[in-house]
Amino acid sequence: MNRITINPAQCGGRPCIRGMRIRVKDVLDMLAGGASEAEILEDYPDLEIEDIRACLAYAASYFDHPVLTTA
Repeated sequence: MNRITINPAQCGGRPCIRGMRIRVKDVLDMLAGGASEAEILEDYPDLEIEDIRACLAYAASYFDHPVLTTA
């Protein structure tokens, strides 16, 4: 998770990859749109496979919270 950075002065404070202006959301959107890891790495040569996996891990941890319901 040390590959994901948050800087209030960059990209509106949204999570980015290693201080670059590539947002976690951008990578997740590409994956959701059907892009392969190889295609993403080809389009963004500064990225590494570990960056893509860090985005997925970040998203998974973001949604790992209890859901409270009332009866």
